Amino acid sequence: MKSIRVGTSRPYDVHIERGSLKNSGKLISDIINSKKAVIVTDDTVDILYSNTLAESLEKSGISFDIFVFPHGEQSKNLHTLGDIFDFLCEKGITRSDFLIALGGGVVGDITGFAAASYLRGIDFVQIPTTLLSQVDSSVGGKTAVDIPGGKNLVGAFKQPALVICDSDTLKTLPEEELACGMAEVIKYGMIRDKNLFDLCESHNIENIHEVMDEIVSTCVDIKRQVVENDEFDKGERMILNFGHTLGHAIEGWHNYTDYTHGMGVAAGMCMITRRLCSSNMAERLEKCVEAYRLPISTEAPMSELLPFCTKDKKCESSSINYIICPEIGMSEIVKAATTDFFRLMEG
Repeated sequence: MKSIRVGTSRPYDVHIERGSLKNSGKLISDIINSKKAVIVTDDTVDILYSNTLAESLEKSGISFDIFVFPHGEQSKNLHTLGDIFDFLCEKGITRSDFLIALGGGVVGDITGFAAASYLRGIDFVQIPTTLLSQVDSSVGGKTAVDIPGGKNLVGAFKQPALVICDSDTLKTLPEEELACGMAEVIKYGMIRDKNLFDLCESHNIENIHEVMDEIVSTCVDIKRQVVENDEFDKGERMILNFGHTLGHAIEGWHNYTDYTHGMGVAAGMCMITRRLCSSNMAERLEKCVEAYRLPISTEAPMSELLPFCTKDKKCESSSINYIICPEIGMSEIVKAATTDFFRLMEG
């Protein structure tokens, strides 16, 4: 087992080990004294992994209830959040009890926000079951839901008590979900680690499982470094948004239905790199992205995408922060007037 310590205001460990879901009860009971929990998951993950988690919790003497909601980004909203709150009240969850997020990024985001706000804060554990959530969203404490005005606009910083990454859960991912996670992996290589990008570049969607353990641990460690330096997203942490400015806009243009987060990030990275960086680097990035059957652009007109950018968390008054990578493995935060950014993107 590999364990990475995240030294935030509330430090915690990220355990990375194949088969660790079966041992999750022991791992949790070692750091949380409470013997009462609520598992929050979606209807897809519930069928696959709830029983395994339940058996492990029972062996460790932890009683639990399970809240299941429909899978997909469309469920990451205030209505589902309200249903979770009602369920916690119904089950008599107190401040000494805790939540377990079992699933991908949507499950982790909404469970974390519920934990941050219910009774003004209770503990929660992340058990991410998708590549995207293992390498990115389960670490760092960002929690949120979507509202009609935009993606992730309502949320809180809430660090988990523990993160358990079982690489075996990635074997059940549909190809589209695996590709979605690889968009974030490629992002990490672009912004911080050329060797990681080279690793992605030398593999494809067919054989990437061969190096999955290395990929997960490398990405978690990169995020650990960034988050420890900037826990509340005031400076360096913005580099993690490479590809997201346009990516979130693309998702919004598609009404968060037929375009996954990873597809948006992949296209967003390629589009901004093609416009603002060298053609050679853009070609390498695009070739790498296409090896994972991800898009390098979108049919959405830029004139229709840009208004979504003004609703993004990266906006400040009349300016916007966006990320570029002048070289593979290096990133820069650029602050520009919104009108100047629009001009660059439309040019």
